[in-house]
This record gives sequence, structure tokens and C-alpha cells, in this order.
Amino acid sequence: MAQTLAMVQQNRDGGAPTLAKKTVSRPKPASNQVLVKVSHVAQNPTDIQALDSDAFGEGTVLGCDFVGTVEELGTEATRNKKGNVIAGLIWGGEIKGLGAYSEYTLADDRISFKVPSSINFAQAATVPLACTTAWLALFSKDCLNIDRTSGKDTTVLIWGGSSSVGLYALQIAALSDFTVITTCSPRNFDLVKDNGATHVFNYSDKDVAKKIKETEPNLRYVFDTIGNSTSSATASQAISEQGGGLCTVRPGKANTRHVSKQTKVTDVLVWNAFLKEHRYGDFFWPASKDDHELSAELFDKLPTWLDEGKIKPNTPGVRKGLDAIPQGFQEYRDGKISAYKIVYEL
Repeated sequence: MAQTLAMVQQNRDGGAPTLAKKTVSRPKPASNQVLVKVSHVAQNPTDIQALDSDAFGEGTVLGCDFVGTVEELGTEATRNKKGNVIAGLIWGGEIKGLGAYSEYTLADDRISFKVPSSINFAQAATVPLACTTAWLALFSKDCLNIDRTSGKDTTVLIWGGSSSVGLYALQIAALSDFTVITTCSPRNFDLVKDNGATHVFNYSDKDVAKKIKETEPNLRYVFDTIGNSTSSATASQAISEQGGGLCTVRPGKANTRHVSKQTKVTDVLVWNAFLKEHRYGDFFWPASKDDHELSAELFDKLPTWLDEGKIKPNTPGVRKGLDAIPQGFQEYRDGKISAYKIVYEL
């Protein structure tokens, strides 16, 4: 059976690669997977970065977050049933021809959740990658490893609270009863407060780190959801002189060379949610059973948390069809996206 998808295509004139619609065979689920007919796909920065850097080469299908209907079950898939509408996560590009920008894709049975009726499909598509990234950054033993029972004894700084990952990190931290500090632009102050922030600072204020430190002189935990050339270095200045940890969203700890001397740097790899090893360029990540189990716990809890409003999805900006992807990618490159996440309705 055939399907249509958006596939990376090399530019024969030597320019940047582009996306082209192709027709290929549908994938077959492994024992721990389900086949999903996709209805919605959320755009993530990693999609554009992978295309612009030609990270995976021709024949790649990008896209990581999706919602759709389960049509076929792997032999060991027990969480999902045929006909369920689920939200799932896949590393678009890692395996040639497999990603979310397609009519059909594959979901790991444990790294997916049934969409509750209280949210719409476009909202649900914003959840898997960003929420799992935030969850692992805060609680994985290889990241900040915060004690989930510590409650108000713990203060965490979420740098970039109005980003997609940032909004989920705020809510997870607040749900854990932590004291939550964040940064964003002033136009998003109300948004981050509504999502659990206790103290909010303007990230572009030249004295922002000093002001955060005055508010919380014993800060030990920072999650940098931005990962640009200055964010980690600036955020690290707010960490207590006694030391603490900073986790960045940038794999390989990119852009962290100038952090403060008292800062231990880690990075979060959302793909550790899957119980398999991963390779990308010179990087190799072994399978992490701990991160897989931690992620599966999150996906168990998400339907209830979403239904009860304890976790609120990002605001989606819906675009129609695979043909809209190039425009959505350009919107990201132009820096026009703020406090919403582009979602494609197929």
C-alpha cells in the first residue's frame, strides 16, 4: 500500500536541499510499534535545522510529533488498540524514509498516548517531543536529576519559559510543587505566569542573572530551553556560588563553553525515550533503560493530566497540508514564531 510524504531532495544546482512530495510504500510496525494514519504533525526546530544542514541526506522524511489513528498493531503492542487516536513521537530522519511528515508513520507503543476528548488533535500534536524533553531534562539521572519529592525546597530556573519546551517545563515543575523562575520577553509574562512561573524576568535585561540571583541566591538547577550562543552562559551566572547544574536542549552541550565555573553542564536527548541506541554524525548514545522507563511513565500520565488541565498543550498555529511545510519552515527561520507552535493538518 502506498502513501504520500514530504521527502528531503538534494538541489542538483548545489543549493540547499528542499522538500518534495513523494509516493512510497507504507511502513510496517515492529513488534513494539503501531502503524498510524497521521492527521496532524507539529513542527519543531530540529526539523528545520536537519533540513538546512542536510543532516540526514536525500530520502529523509522529517517530522517528530504526530497525531493519528491506529490502523495496525505490532505483535507485542498492548497499550493501543485499532481505531484509537494517539499522539506519538518519532525521530524523523534517523531511519531513511520514516518520519512524521507523511500520511502514515510508526509509533512506539509505550511512547505514545491516547488523546483525551478534552483537547483537540492539533493541541495534542504539540505535546510529545517538547513535553518529554522537559520531563527528561528535569528528572533524568543524566540531566538535572531533581528529586521529584523535594517540593518547595527546590527552585528551578527555566530559561526561555515561553518556548514550546519551556511552557511544558514550567508546568511540570509547578506540578511538582517547585518554586519556578523563568525568563522570556515582557509580552509573554502573563503567559508564563499562567503556566506556573513564580518569578519572571526579561531575558534581554543586561542584569537579568544578577536579579535572578538576588531573588534566589541558592539556585542549583537551570534548564536552558533555548540553547543559543549566549543563553547558557548568561543563565549559569544565576547559579549559586556553591555550584549547581545546567541542562541544555542542545545535544553535545553546544554553546556552553562560557558557563560559570561552578556550573556542571548536561544535555537532554529526547530520543532516549526509545529503548534503542542512536547515532548521529560523530555522536553515539547507548540505549537508556532508565530514560525509557521515565518517558513511558510520562506517557502513562499524560492523558489524565491533559484531561484534568494539569498540563495544558501549547497553542497551535494550524497550517493545511504537506504543501504548507516550506512556508512554516521559513516562518521559523525568520524568527516570527512566538508563544505558538505550527501544526500541519493533513
